[in-house]
Amino acid sequence: MSGSDVNGLTPTAAVGTDVSWATMTAPETRNERKERTRRALLDAALRQASERGFAGLSLREVAKQAGVVPTAFYRHFASMDELGVTLVEESMRTLRTMIREARGTPGASSDLIRASVRTLSEHVRSHEEHYWFLVRERYGGTGAVRQTIGVELRLLTSELAVDLARFDGLRDWSTEDLRLLADLIVSAMFTTVLELLEARPGADTEIVAAAERTLRLIFVGVPHWRST
Repeated sequence: MSGSDVNGLTPTAAVGTDVSWATMTAPETRNERKERTRRALLDAALRQASERGFAGLSLREVAKQAGVVPTAFYRHFASMDELGVTLVEESMRTLRTMIREARGTPGASSDLIRASVRTLSEHVRSHEEHYWFLVRERYGGTGAVRQTIGVELRLLTSELAVDLARFDGLRDWSTEDLRLLADLIVSAMFTTVLELLEARPGADTEIVAAAERTLRLIFVGVPHWRST
């Protein structure tokens, strides 16, 4: 051989430098590049939508913020509506998972309430852009994005109603009454989200405590309700 191996590394380079097969980074695959671009488009849209609403965004704006040409957008999404729906589904899927985990915490109902509210509070603070997007689009949005938020909230309510049916005192409730109770809880939690987003600095503890009291108040009436 002529002083180099088949990969172009000379013996001197291989021994005298930090280059090693263990530390060399594999080149990015086509699928990885595609996913990185898709993620950049979603993040760019989320940043802008959380500030001024999704309806005011243009495809060109989002593509520019993501660092791609407008035509590249269509390799990932058929339209801005599809991108918006994806954002909603991502945001709500993560929330449902975290609330489901909180509901799985063993203990009394007061422990469940406390765990759920604190989980929600922490999630809002970790994903404020997602929640500003959801709040703005739920109350002021139009079209497919707003419709998807409604669908996702109904799904969250349905999942909660199923879980509530497992509690003592609720097993004999009708499906309609369980959904009504679940809807009250979800509405209260969404109100808490809005209060956290609009809160002055240092007010989170007060908001969380008020949310816990609200949910406890809802559950105070549970033993006295006669489901039909």
